Amino acid sequence: MTVVEVEGQRFTEIAWRGREVTVEYAWVGPLDPRDRERPLVVFLHEGLGSVAMWKDFPRTLCDAAKVRGLVYSRPGYGASTPRNSSEHWDVDYLHQQAYEVLPAFLARVGVDGAVSPPWLLGHSDGGSIAMLHAAAFSRSVSGLVLLAPHVFVEPVSVTSIEAVRAAYLQTDLRERLAKYHEDVDSAFWGWNDIWLDPRFRAWNIESQIEGIRCPVLAVQGREDEHGTLEQLRAIVRRVPWTRVLELDDCHHSPHRDQPDRLLEGIVAFLDSSSTQEQRRDRIA
Repeated sequence: MTVVEVEGQRFTEIAWRGREVTVEYAWVGPLDPRDRERPLVVFLHEGLGSVAMWKDFPRTLCDAAKVRGLVYSRPGYGASTPRNSSEHWDVDYLHQQAYEVLPAFLARVGVDGAVSPPWLLGHSDGGSIAMLHAAAFSRSVSGLVLLAPHVFVEPVSVTSIEAVRAAYLQTDLRERLAKYHEDVDSAFWGWNDIWLDPRFRAWNIESQIEGIRCPVLAVQGREDEHGTLEQLRAIVRRVPWTRVLELDDCHHSPHRDQPDRLLEGIVAFLDSSSTQEQRRDRIA
């Protein structure tokens, strides 16, 4: 396993789509990442996110829940290998991340889901990736925490993303995002172009998430500008044991808008799910 550390940042390489790409990542929390006795939470960022854009949330959650944490920037984001300017993501780009990039990255950093399945915590696009991965690799995931996930495309999503595009072109949004990405245009246009591609309006993973077998906590703000609560209802219809947490005074980023209520909900969910797992182990 090749790992390079530069000024506190860690990087590894994976083979993906016929080339080697660099992935930026970080272990977070108070526990030794080698301590296999404690649960591991892998954080999957949003469509414009990165390691840095999570800010203190992963560490705060790991401290509160007494778990290990692993954060990474997907290719095209943060300090990971940028998307080529001529490269346009296709409608299956979230599937590629779930089925190809995430498994390769976890293997590269020594996370063996068959031995010690991690928890996946995904925000927005990251939540969709987490669900697709958990459905396809059901024995390799302990549970899911989904923040404002998408399972289909709504008109409100398209409208809000059109507004983000205008802001990127006309305001200081590009400069603000550049703090979190070495190639901000790589991150922005890769995400924005595909979400506004007419072909993407038909994107829907409702039937594909039926393979999920682990505990699920799905969280969304009632003022989410990128999606309605129908996203959570669709998940519950396909994965009926899903726990739902709806937050008032909360937009698309619960970890920024309602961090205290979110932390309380996640810690309680992890604790109760771990207790149920221990009971099943004793019975078995």
